[in-house]
Order: sequence, then C-alpha cells, then structure tokens
Amino acid sequence: MRCLNLGSALAMENNGMIDKTDMEKRAIRDARRFLAEALTEMDLMGPLHDRKPEDIDRIIEACVDGFQDSMLRQSNAGVVPY
Repeated sequence: MRCLNLGSALAMENNGMIDKTDMEKRAIRDARRFLAEALTEMDLMGPLHDRKPEDIDRIIEACVDGFQDSMLRQSNAGVVPY
C-alpha cells in the first residue's frame, strides 16, 4: 500500500494527474480492443466508433480506477476473497 499512498500524494500535488508509465500507456491502448469487442457484442459500438482514442482511454481509465478503488476499500475493510 506504500506505493498507492505515494501515488495518491503525487496526484494531489499535481491536481489529480499522474503521468502514466510507458507500460500503463500500452496497457490502456491494448485494452481498447477488448472494450471494442464487448461494445460490439452488445451493439453499443456505434456511438463510440468515431470518438478520439483519448476519449476511449478516459472510459478505460475510469473503469480501472473504479475497480482498483473498490478493491482497496474492500481490502481496508478486511474483506477476504473466497
């Protein structure tokens, strides 16, 4: 958790922004294909088809951030996976 705390402190110092590592940037780009496949299967790709990659990346990042936040809250609450 030390890394998470340091990252949070850095984000607060930079108005909520942390520069992504090259690995994080690649991971977000790679996730676009999986998001596109899921949206296509659900017939939801149309409205997002012509959006800029940066817009799609914001959606991916929001999902990842929400997932990580939930995992942290559950862990801090002592929730044990089963």
